[in-house]
Amino acid sequence: MKGQILVVDDEQETCDLLEMALVRHGFKVTTSTNALKALENVASQDFDVVLTDLSMPEMSGLDLCERVLGTRPNMPVVVITGQGSLESAIGAIRVGAYDFITKPVDPKLLFLSVSRAIQHRRLQDEVKRLREAVAADDGAESAIVGKSGAMRRVYELISRVGESDASVLIHGETGTGKELIARAIHARSRRKEGPFVAINCAAVPHSLLESELFGHARGAFTDAKAQRTGLFVQASGGTLFLDEIGELPVDVQPKLLRALQERKVRPVGANHEIPFDSRIVAATNRNLEDEVYEKRFREDLYYRINVVKIDVPPLRERGGDVLHLSQHFLKQFATRNEKATLELSTTAAEKLMAYNWPGNVRELENCMEHAVALARFDQITVEDLPEKIRAYRAERFVVAANDPTEIVTMDELERRYILRVLSLVGGNKSRAAQVLGFDRRTLYRKLERYGAGGGEKADAPSDAAS
Repeated sequence: MKGQILVVDDEQETCDLLEMALVRHGFKVTTSTNALKALENVASQDFDVVLTDLSMPEMSGLDLCERVLGTRPNMPVVVITGQGSLESAIGAIRVGAYDFITKPVDPKLLFLSVSRAIQHRRLQDEVKRLREAVAADDGAESAIVGKSGAMRRVYELISRVGESDASVLIHGETGTGKELIARAIHARSRRKEGPFVAINCAAVPHSLLESELFGHARGAFTDAKAQRTGLFVQASGGTLFLDEIGELPVDVQPKLLRALQERKVRPVGANHEIPFDSRIVAATNRNLEDEVYEKRFREDLYYRINVVKIDVPPLRERGGDVLHLSQHFLKQFATRNEKATLELSTTAAEKLMAYNWPGNVRELENCMEHAVALARFDQITVEDLPEKIRAYRAERFVVAANDPTEIVTMDELERRYILRVLSLVGGNKSRAAQVLGFDRRTLYRKLERYGAGGGEKADAPSDAAS
């Protein structure tokens, strides 16, 4: 069932035609030829949309719209009229109508208007529910926010792997919250009373990374005026989080592998090894299978750190979590800026849901901080959002063309499609090959032909990492 519609028109024939058109699309329809009777229906039933004629003898559609919204403010009203004038449209919108369509009614436009009105109503209800959930929060903020099916699978893996000491590899796009996942694993482990030590392998200069990880002896190099304990040993009894491990220099990888195998580290410049007892959790936004295939990451190290893998979904695949996170960040930043509790308007929520969030949760957090800083009222409106989100329009991959000069060859069509798929999966070649139905060797060969960074030669083994 797509939704329940109340159709109001003083002509029974019009009611029947509208009902037929809507039922064909799966809607449940109640009709009324009397506006006063329609108000009784609204009082006793919860309709998703009220569809009303503008000109009726006992009460105009505008008056009916006002009366409906006076008692059911979240019930969208769509006004239909044969008077397709600007004044009529303005009048309908002024009294709060959601949309305005003219007779004769185009069934496609009718379906589109009603569908959007239902989506608007359900989004309003979801915003209200999330607002109440955040308001009822006792203040103990969860580190990881989200209730989508994709995140529930992540929570299940965190719970199951928490009690073991197995190495975990967390994979996800930049900004998806990989460190929060790592901290959640630590918090659910028997090592939770021990230290959580984190290092971003991409942020430490190559020349210092080995010293940071393994420590160094006094005098090991210039400026090494004192002995330093490495992070492996500092994390003993707890968890060592190796963020962006895909950026680890090739010459450091065998030393890391030996440390993981022997459970000992040799500080730079020392002639002895030091045992450590820390659990290893690593994270990367790269596809390490592709890195292994392209000889940038050691295969044996990959299998050592990838005992259990957790894939963190990008925000665009988390559905309603966008609104849940938005409410969470609104509360957080309103408190921080000593502002009254802010609500998210339905139109702003629609913009947030439509955006594709390339920067993931980090970008959404930034967006909400921006909105709180600019908010002038007790609601976050579309005008408070960053301009790129206000102006965002979803891309469409268009194949058809009416002009023969615009028609492209099959090779060009394939090239565009492959590059589009590769873009949508964040450059993950293994995933792109899976979506396209190719093996990796075929995909690399095609990318090389397109000059798009195919990597290894086409005659390389098709699956060196598996």
